[in-house]
Amino acid sequence: MKVAITQMKMSSKMEENIQKAESLIRGAAKEGAKLILLPELFYLPYFCKEEDYACFQLARSKEESLILAHFAKLAGELQVILPISFFEKANNQYFNSLVVYDIDGKELTHYRKSHIPTGAGYEEKFYFAPGNTGFKVSKAHGVNVGAAICWDQWFPETARVLALKGAEVFCFPTAIGSEPVTGKDSRAHWRNVMLGHAAANLTPVLASNRIGEEKQGNTSVTFFGNSFIGDQHGEILILMDDKEEGYRVIDLDLSAIEKERTTWGVFRDRRPELYTAISDYKEE
Repeated sequence: MKVAITQMKMSSKMEENIQKAESLIRGAAKEGAKLILLPELFYLPYFCKEEDYACFQLARSKEESLILAHFAKLAGELQVILPISFFEKANNQYFNSLVVYDIDGKELTHYRKSHIPTGAGYEEKFYFAPGNTGFKVSKAHGVNVGAAICWDQWFPETARVLALKGAEVFCFPTAIGSEPVTGKDSRAHWRNVMLGHAAANLTPVLASNRIGEEKQGNTSVTFFGNSFIGDQHGEILILMDDKEEGYRVIDLDLSAIEKERTTWGVFRDRRPELYTAISDYKEE
């Protein structure tokens, strides 16, 4: 299957972001991509840099979201798989969510981000409740797509659960950049964590990030891009830089990867009875 990552700079105008995202999708689809990944909350500036009650007005229910309707239609038109990130309002709760659409434009899964970060420049706990859907794998066009969102990508449990549920490829839409307080450059760490997930589960990984400086109040974050595709060994196949907008397409032989995953015996030799400390551990 041909898969694609995308990378873009977000405008303050939602319509411009939607049109740019659509253009990237159309370009990747023209080159044969069947699975195309956009960045996290791609249709908006990253509004979580500071706490602002006015930003809650940006949220929509899954049923009322014009963003979802637009890209569901596009998925059907182009016959591509699209994981679409959106700011969800569900009654009196708000979530950072994602819907995966199949090549006919029909919804496959609805996921709510499980791990919610907080910190200078990334005040997501102010906006989002922890997801309550559990991790989701979508059987899309005959391929099991395991998708989660940004901070989820730092947790090995996310990738392992997706793999146990049959994921043949990991997809992580992302919004990450500079650290306003620490000043650390986390891009290598960010990549290495996900490449480790790919290697540990013998499952390729796609990560799409935004680029450019975005300001909100007194806070500025420069998103570092570096969107990439890693193979089942944790090796980088495609790596974008911190400035380019666009998409990259590559053909993954998922059948061959599945055979290799089986020969390694990683899932055969698991010892789940020894892993209860992950959830049961209490300091002695």
